Amino acid sequence: MVRALSVAPSLAGPLLRMHFHDCFVRGCDGSVLLDSTANNTAEKDAKPNLTLRGFGFIERVKTAVEKACPDTVSCADVLALMARDAVWPSKGPFWAVPLGRRDGRVSISNETDQLLPPTGNFTELAQLFGAKGLDTRDLAVLSAGHTIGTSSHCFSFSDRLYNFTGLDDARDTDPELDRAYMARLRAKCASLDDNTTLVEMDPGSFRTFDLGYYANVAKRRGLFHSDAQLLADPSTRAYVLRHATGAHRDEFFADFAASMIKMGAVSVLTGGQGEVRKKCNVVN
Repeated sequence: MVRALSVAPSLAGPLLRMHFHDCFVRGCDGSVLLDSTANNTAEKDAKPNLTLRGFGFIERVKTAVEKACPDTVSCADVLALMARDAVWPSKGPFWAVPLGRRDGRVSISNETDQLLPPTGNFTELAQLFGAKGLDTRDLAVLSAGHTIGTSSHCFSFSDRLYNFTGLDDARDTDPELDRAYMARLRAKCASLDDNTTLVEMDPGSFRTFDLGYYANVAKRRGLFHSDAQLLADPSTRAYVLRHATGAHRDEFFADFAASMIKMGAVSVLTGGQGEVRKKCNVVN
């Protein structure tokens, strides 16, 4: 991972995101890695996952692990470890990843409606987290995963810049977005239909895992509507404002590690459940 990220540092964010997307659908069972078949469209081909990157690299790591230690380490565990190893070389926290997950044999595109939409309001986000046994503190903590990586494409947030309430008016923008930041985003994303341009989620430090994310959200410069929603609830707002100061890095790092371990245990398969796949993109 250290070697790979030195060559392609922009992979850190996508690998962390991949683990999130795996755990929120069927639990952390590697189902996001399975290919579609003639009879089934898999999670990876559902709309929310079409911008995921890093599948080929995960397969290379799994091949190396299989060579060293065959039939032992699941793809779900490999992905959990790679997510951790995307964070600490980016100057983030290190944590011990509990292991022993087994791989699922099912991946269904329609089940990706459990993923957090970038357009979600606070109630919606809290409910989706709650359904996985995660609370609003975990929401505030794990949202900071947006501190590394370029965003998705413009279409993930362009509704905030154009036609926000459906008035089809050039001034119809998200009032929760800082005006100067909105002008910069509009210069990069010319229309609602832009599906190629990439934008940094944490401008200026997207390769570093730091507290810049909270400083941006506090200034109403969170990229997604879901980022801005952290200011809509008193408890998550207080968390954002505390860490926007940058004065409590060690406290935040400990919180992030704890929430990642908690998320990494969502609905896991263990013991005789599932299997240990030989290749991550196909069942045995």
